[in-house]
Amino acid sequence: MSLLDKVQAKAVQATPDNEQEQAVDRAQQPSANKKDLLSTFRQIRGTDPRPKDQTAHISKHQELKNKLHKQVLNDLMDDDVESILPKIDAMAVELIMEDESFRGKVDRKKVVDELIHDLTGFGPINPLLLDPDITEVMVNGPNQVYVERGGKIELSYVQFRDDEHVMHIIEKIVSPIGRRVDESSPMVDARLPDGSRVNVIIPPLALGGPTITIRKFSKDPYTIDNLIDFGTVTRDMAIFLEACVKARLNIFVSGGTGSGKTTTLNVLSSFIPSDERIVTIEDAAELQLGQDHVVSLESRPSNIEGKGAITIRDLVRNSLRMRPERIVIGEVRGGEALDMLQAMNTGHDGSLATGHSNSPRDMISRLETMVLMGGIELPVKAIREQIAGALDLIIQQSRLKDGSRKITNITEVLGMEGDIIVLQDIFAYRQYGVDERGGVVGSLLPTGVRPKFYERLESSGIHIPASVFVDGG
Repeated sequence: MSLLDKVQAKAVQATPDNEQEQAVDRAQQPSANKKDLLSTFRQIRGTDPRPKDQTAHISKHQELKNKLHKQVLNDLMDDDVESILPKIDAMAVELIMEDESFRGKVDRKKVVDELIHDLTGFGPINPLLLDPDITEVMVNGPNQVYVERGGKIELSYVQFRDDEHVMHIIEKIVSPIGRRVDESSPMVDARLPDGSRVNVIIPPLALGGPTITIRKFSKDPYTIDNLIDFGTVTRDMAIFLEACVKARLNIFVSGGTGSGKTTTLNVLSSFIPSDERIVTIEDAAELQLGQDHVVSLESRPSNIEGKGAITIRDLVRNSLRMRPERIVIGEVRGGEALDMLQAMNTGHDGSLATGHSNSPRDMISRLETMVLMGGIELPVKAIREQIAGALDLIIQQSRLKDGSRKITNITEVLGMEGDIIVLQDIFAYRQYGVDERGGVVGSLLPTGVRPKFYERLESSGIHIPASVFVDGG
């Protein structure tokens, strides 16, 4: 039973309890670094003085790995993977026994593990992709690999041999899904087999070497209870958002890069009843919906001749001919904004989408700009009327300085007054300061305003206690 169902069951049985449970606002605290990672990186690069035996240790490690790699390529590449893996360790033992200079100077298990990652996974970054605490991996060339852990970015110990090694891993990522990356097409969006989103950009555009950015895909998608535990939303906000989705309001999730928009969109989509037909539209498929009747569409870049591209706008237009009951757009960033607004205004209510902006008001301005990018000359007032008529709610999400992610505003779109779209906050985040560990201190609170569409919720058979909209209620 969902939170909203529990609240409504209470409302039927008895008067709602005045002392409703309040979610504790707990920001995720990143794990403290036990070592100076930057110093370690400088040591590995040779910019800090190191003992000679440490230098020898690193070079011997790489030397053994190179010899082992060469022998595997020569002797075992015709074998299947299952038979190769146990033989690699035996080969490493043999090489160490043959050359005394390796003894006591290399970690055989580490060398073997790294080689196996190269052969069967994604090379040096494979352990990072397997680490459940890491949410993003950023390769800034062969010698700099950063990760995001607990909302904070930190330098990892991982390195590639050279640019060619990075390019080899890039090819392993993009080839299976029919994408290509070369000088004629130096940027590409792709995804890993587990669904993780990948962006690649190579020289001459990336001056420091081939660059990979991987947004990891959660095997178990977050639920609304997870967001409450993280402090992203309060329990009252969760009840309200579930009601808005079930009442078929058109909702737009706004926020900056890495603020958690897609996660929130996925959670909101989970509230859609299972008997409705859902069409999802994304650049790289990330949404993980549990409903049975879901059609997932993904855009496609042009081929090597510059033809065959299928854009988000093409997919939005096509989705209208697929009898959708809900349209969920992963991200709106261009002319498809006009098609989305027209769909919302012509009977496709209950639609969900995300976009980049710093505030609800800024999102309105960006939508105006994106509509104009569609190539249709419309007066600004007509565009604003489209936006005001289409959108019911804007959810603003932010990544705070301590790395925690919060829904900082839930804002109702009231309509037009003259030439201005009128907005009002239903919930807002108030920051009071920071604690001794640098964590942001604040609260997610109702503004005391009951939304104008409250009667629409009631007419849909959804009851929300008035105390949800009262500060401290």
